[in-house]
Amino acid sequence: MNIEPNETKIVVLGGLGEVGKNMYCVMHNDAIVIIDAGVSFPEDDLKGVDYVIPDFTFLKENEDKIKALLITHGHEDHIGSIPFLLSQVNIPVIYAPNHAKQLIQKKLEDRNIRYDNLKVYDDKTKIKFKEIEVEFFIVTHSIPDSHGISIKTPDGRIITTGDYKFDLTPIGPDADLYKMASLGHDGVDLLISDSTNALNEGFSKSESIVDETLGDMFTRFKNNRIIIATFASNIYRIKHIFETCYKHNRKICIFGRSMENNISISIEGGYIDHKEILINAEELKNLKPNEVTILCTGTQGEPLAALSRMSAGTHKQVKLTPNDVVIFSSSAIPGNALSISKTINKLYLQGVKVYTSSSLADLHTSGHANEEEIKLLMKLIKPKYLMPFHGEYRMLKKQANIGIACGVKKENTFIIKNGESLILKDHVITRGPIYSGQDIYVDGSRIGEIGSAVIKDRKIMASDGILVVIVNVNMKEKKLLIKPNITTRGFILVNENEELIKKIETKTEQIINEALKDKKINFILLKEIITENLYPYINYLTGRKPIILPIILDIKK
Repeated sequence: MNIEPNETKIVVLGGLGEVGKNMYCVMHNDAIVIIDAGVSFPEDDLKGVDYVIPDFTFLKENEDKIKALLITHGHEDHIGSIPFLLSQVNIPVIYAPNHAKQLIQKKLEDRNIRYDNLKVYDDKTKIKFKEIEVEFFIVTHSIPDSHGISIKTPDGRIITTGDYKFDLTPIGPDADLYKMASLGHDGVDLLISDSTNALNEGFSKSESIVDETLGDMFTRFKNNRIIIATFASNIYRIKHIFETCYKHNRKICIFGRSMENNISISIEGGYIDHKEILINAEELKNLKPNEVTILCTGTQGEPLAALSRMSAGTHKQVKLTPNDVVIFSSSAIPGNALSISKTINKLYLQGVKVYTSSSLADLHTSGHANEEEIKLLMKLIKPKYLMPFHGEYRMLKKQANIGIACGVKKENTFIIKNGESLILKDHVITRGPIYSGQDIYVDGSRIGEIGSAVIKDRKIMASDGILVVIVNVNMKEKKLLIKPNITTRGFILVNENEELIKKIETKTEQIINEALKDKKINFILLKEIITENLYPYINYLTGRKPIILPIILDIKK
């Protein structure tokens, strides 16, 4: 590996140009610490893919140098790829805050992965790995035990915020402004900072305002059954819902596996009180509408989520009535607006009252910093260099501009891509070498086996279908024995397009007979010739390009 002695390298493996799969490394001499190991969830065009994870090639090649994995907090885009990482790379120790540790343990148990060196840190913890010194500070986010991390090497100090916002009336603990300012006073060379909400002006709303609005909704609809859909990982929102239901003498019934897991871990960890108000689906039948609140997943219109099934009338335990009130205590993740709208329309068709976050009802606030909060961070940390992180390119660019407005020199801002690196040497940062930073697809138990070619084929099959050509030949005599048989899936209905099928069969017969005139013809060449000649012909007839799959059977007499 090309690294000079006594210099610090920052290698980004995920989280740039995207919101998700956060992962980067700090390396000094022969010591590497990894910060976060997240996943992202596939868009609609990634057919059959379960997760998208970072490329671990850099870590595999430098496995002997890895000292630890440090986790900022317990959201999936920061811990989701840990099981996949542990299956490929030896990680000596994982340091995580308490809530994240519980979530990681549950995740590993579900996958039957044994890992015995998962340690808890807090804001007073200090760790040293050779010449790398690490300490932590509390930040405000939508999940308990969220932290920023300070990493100091002989070349300078690097600070990452993790996910954060500034909320002066939070539901959880206050952010440690003093420690941030103290680190800034001591000198910060590089700030790696959350960019998710950089495009949003002003300050984000306080979580306490959302709590107040939700409390008003419970008072207003005291005679109705209330159904709340929120992010399963927004523990402080769920904590308030529990407290409000307790105050209004309502029981809570949970639907959604991720919701159940997060709440169970949060109750065990003491982050959520009043577990006595929880009931199961069977008990739900025996309660009046105004005695219960249903807490469920489905804020993004996911087809299999609890709320989506309720809206479609297919949920086994919950049948909606016009007396129900459905509250979306969430925001739309980019790309999900259409599916959310479909769910809301179905809810209206069921006759229920639906409330979403708007200027009239503060039912959700983000856990990420808006523009003015980013400015406050810049004034506290006072970084010499800035690397925007955790965001699409436009978000990274906006945060870089905010940094410049707050005193960071333009040439000291770095908008880089996954796989790229920076080098910190004697408090000066320059661009470093580029490593592999591609997306790795997880499909079932297969990691990285599904490449772009397979995804392309799946897209074609989804849009244009597949056409199978079954050919019986005698390769020794170079003779077609019977007319080719054509069958399709997702292309056309054979019974309703007999004339088209006959044309394709006739054309295929002509292609094969012509190809068999070549005495050097073999199976592979014959398949290629059939495919290459049928593509333009079928496209000419139908305007579509199905995947063509020739199956050649050598029949010996």
